[in-house]
Amino acid sequence: MHRLAALVSWVNGLPPRAVDTALAAVAVALVATERLTSTPSLGARLPGALALAVVLGGSLAFRRRAPVVAFAVGTAALAADALWLDPATLSPAINLVGLYSVGREASPRRSLWGPMIMLPGIAAYFVGEGPPQAVVPASVVFIWLLVWGAGYAGARRRERQESERRLLRRTAVTDERARIARELHDLLGHTMSVMLVQTGAARVVLDGDPAKAREILGGVERTGREALDELDRVLGVLRRDEDADLRPGLDALPRLVRRTEDAGMRVRVRVEPERPELPGTLDLSVYRIVQEALTNAFRHGRAASATVAVRCGGQRVEVEVEDDGRGPRPGYQLGRGLLGIAERVALFGGTVEHGRGGMGGFRLRAVLPLPSGGEAA
Repeated sequence: MHRLAALVSWVNGLPPRAVDTALAAVAVALVATERLTSTPSLGARLPGALALAVVLGGSLAFRRRAPVVAFAVGTAALAADALWLDPATLSPAINLVGLYSVGREASPRRSLWGPMIMLPGIAAYFVGEGPPQAVVPASVVFIWLLVWGAGYAGARRRERQESERRLLRRTAVTDERARIARELHDLLGHTMSVMLVQTGAARVVLDGDPAKAREILGGVERTGREALDELDRVLGVLRRDEDADLRPGLDALPRLVRRTEDAGMRVRVRVEPERPELPGTLDLSVYRIVQEALTNAFRHGRAASATVAVRCGGQRVEVEVEDDGRGPRPGYQLGRGLLGIAERVALFGGTVEHGRGGMGGFRLRAVLPLPSGGEAA
């Protein structure tokens, strides 16, 4: 059984044209051998019989490129073979392969020619066998139609599978675009907000305290360089998941906190345990959730301080970010940042809550289950 499966796999790997040519050659050889060894000898009719064998068997070489025409030619050769000579034993089987190919390879509309071409061919074959069987048995017609139907059903199944593959590819492209948009929004939104706040602070103190302004501008430069480095990693890794360890995670939180504090907002971070081991995509998502929450805190909430708590244990990771800013307005609508957080959480089947917190500002809490088989260490 293993050798048979290996042989089938090897044949499927061959070019279709080579397979069809080999099949046609085998068919011609089998029918020609039968004619050459037939008893009684065909005598003067032998060259014509061999020519019909070549036409009938050779039609299989075109069974994919021109299935309807190939089957029509093969059926004509079958009818001539049956009416002019004694019908060859293998001729119907060869023609049956052509009928299957019409159902399998032709378009839905053109494949309907298969049964219409089939009927006169079968009738000629049975007439050629003699008066006792001049009527075509219904069982034979049913079997031939069944073979055509098997090819037709296989073709439609193949079309459905191809349609599903195209849909999956389109979905994958759409998901990838959304993923890239999410990554760039989180990265650039945070960085630009920090740099704008720092630049504004430098402008305010430029005349009165040039040294302080230079210090702030140095922070702007450092933030920009770090953002460029991270942008290079994001763009380089978005399509190479095997390099996921290059993407930021919980170990990059201190750098994120420093940039945020350079912008003027104090941040306290607590991670339990201190160095949890999380899958790469989950680690990145936790980092991006914290990054977006802090961005919203000082850009929209005008917060002076914020707390970040990341608790990893059991089969989930809990992320909570709370600030002392202005808090949410009544009936606030979700912006791109909160929508992006919700999408990230949804990818893991988690939950997210947000609203006014105990410090008077905004509070966000997200719970992300660990993927099956994973556990925070």
